[in-house]
Amino acid sequence: MDDITNALFAASRQGNVPVLKEIFSHLKDLDIKDERGFTPLIIAAYNNQPEAVTALLDAGANINMPDNSGNTALMGACFKGYENVAQVLINRNANLNAQHGNGGTALMFAAMFGRNELVDLLIESGAHTTLTDARGMTAADLAQQQGNSVAVAKLQQLTA
Repeated sequence: MDDITNALFAASRQGNVPVLKEIFSHLKDLDIKDERGFTPLIIAAYNNQPEAVTALLDAGANINMPDNSGNTALMGACFKGYENVAQVLINRNANLNAQHGNGGTALMFAAMFGRNELVDLLIESGAHTTLTDARGMTAADLAQQQGNSVAVAKLQQLTA
C-alpha cells in the first residue's frame, strides 16, 4: 500500500476525522481493501469509531462492502458490541440481513456474543430472525448454544 492508503487505514482505526477529510480530497476509492480484505469503513467500525464511520459514509464508502470472509461493518460492530457504531450504520441503511461466507448475520453475532442491546436494536430495525447459517442454525439456536438465555427468549418469542 502507498503512504496515502496507509494513512487512510490508520486514520480510520484511530477515528481521526480531520485527517480522513484531508485524505478524501486526494483519494477517491474509499472501498480499498487491506491484505485481509478490510475496508477503512470496516476498520473504523471494528475499532468503535462512529465519527469516522460517519465521515467515511458521507464521503461515499460502500456501507455493505464485505471483507474477504463476507463480513460487513455492521457485523463487525455487532461482534464487538459497539451499539453507537451499529446505530450509525443502521440509520444509514446498512443491510441488516447480509450473510457472510458461512451464512452468519449481524443478529447472529449479537446473539452469540451476548450483545443483547444490539439484539434488540437489530430486531427493532427489522432484522430477520429466521435466517439460517450454513449449519442450519438461527440466531436463537446460536444464542442457545452460547447460553444467552435473554436473547433466546426474545428470539423465540418472535418466531413462536
